[in-house]
Amino acid sequence: MRIESVNDFFKNMMGRAERTIVHMDLDSFFVSVERLQNSKLNGKPVIIGGSSGRGVVSSCSYEARKFGVRAAMPVRRALLLCSEAVVIRGDMEMYTKYSHMVSDIIAEQSPVYEKASIDECYIDITGMDRFFGSWQWSKELRRKIILETGLPISFGLSVNKTVAKIATGEAKPDGELQIPYRDVQSFLNPLSIRKIPMIGSKTYDDLRSMGVSTIEKLSQIPLKVMRQVMGNRGDIIWEKAHGIDTTPVVQYSERKSISHEITFEKDSVDIAGMNCVLIKMMEKIGYQLRNKQKLCSVITIKIRYSNYDTYTLQKKIPYTDFDHELITIAKELFVRIYKHRMSIRLIGLRVSGLINGVQQLNLFEDTLQMTNLYKAMDDIRNRYGASSVKRAVGL
Repeated sequence: MRIESVNDFFKNMMGRAERTIVHMDLDSFFVSVERLQNSKLNGKPVIIGGSSGRGVVSSCSYEARKFGVRAAMPVRRALLLCSEAVVIRGDMEMYTKYSHMVSDIIAEQSPVYEKASIDECYIDITGMDRFFGSWQWSKELRRKIILETGLPISFGLSVNKTVAKIATGEAKPDGELQIPYRDVQSFLNPLSIRKIPMIGSKTYDDLRSMGVSTIEKLSQIPLKVMRQVMGNRGDIIWEKAHGIDTTPVVQYSERKSISHEITFEKDSVDIAGMNCVLIKMMEKIGYQLRNKQKLCSVITIKIRYSNYDTYTLQKKIPYTDFDHELITIAKELFVRIYKHRMSIRLIGLRVSGLINGVQQLNLFEDTLQMTNLYKAMDDIRNRYGASSVKRAVGL
């Protein structure tokens, strides 16, 4: 749909059903999960991130944000801003578990929902008694999530994904906000342009250089000028500034790949050490595949040298979820890709081409004992944690 003005948009939308979209976002999700495990963290500034000199902030509490701490900031700098902060390395396995708990509740209650990230989702509840009924439904879903998981969560309710997401941001922490159609523009106008999804640092700086700081000021720029200044993105930014977003809520489906990567504290040329890292990562991936009853058919390896040159190599393989098969291919790919004999900064593995299924025995190599061995190891991991059983060679 080609839009040349706000009037064009609303003429095109006449006769179409007005949408009702909920955006739900868990508040400081990683921190909130850690506080469920350790109540002593309540009220304290908390930073989730790497503890080495190269570590960055993955998430932080609102208490830490008051000192200027932000995600993606080096932990070292964050501690200069907030020296009393508690730094926790984090546990992605535990965060994923809680994310799934929340997703399961939403999936059970919602007609259509889209999982946008580990801690946020969109729900299309168009047709639910207009705003009052939708508002009550959203409040009850939020209460159910808080009651059953113990996690704080906020939501915004409005006519599309953009306005709903911005509303959630204004409702945080631990709040609810409804923006009906008639109030969309008056709600957006006084807000900073930073509040618009997709406006990053560079776009923000470009707009500020034009004297634009609020959404109201941005909405006053003619569409033609936005196209000239921002190119193809100009249309989208202009639409969002007017509260326009026709993007549908896409029903959630599982990801198509599983990956792990490690950035070393010091750049390394230790090949034996690299092989140990590959084994540990692939053991983790194999366990995840079997837990999800998935088989993979593609393995990809990535390495980043000390000069930041990055290379990837992939190979198609018969469907499998067995560690020993995956490890063999990963080590083979590493030998093929490591050509420059330079220090390595980062190494990563990804399996893709996933299908639902369980391992079929390879009649030439595998035995029933091998299958039973994997089942026994996974049973131990399910009971005592993913790291409770490891290959000695990977230690």
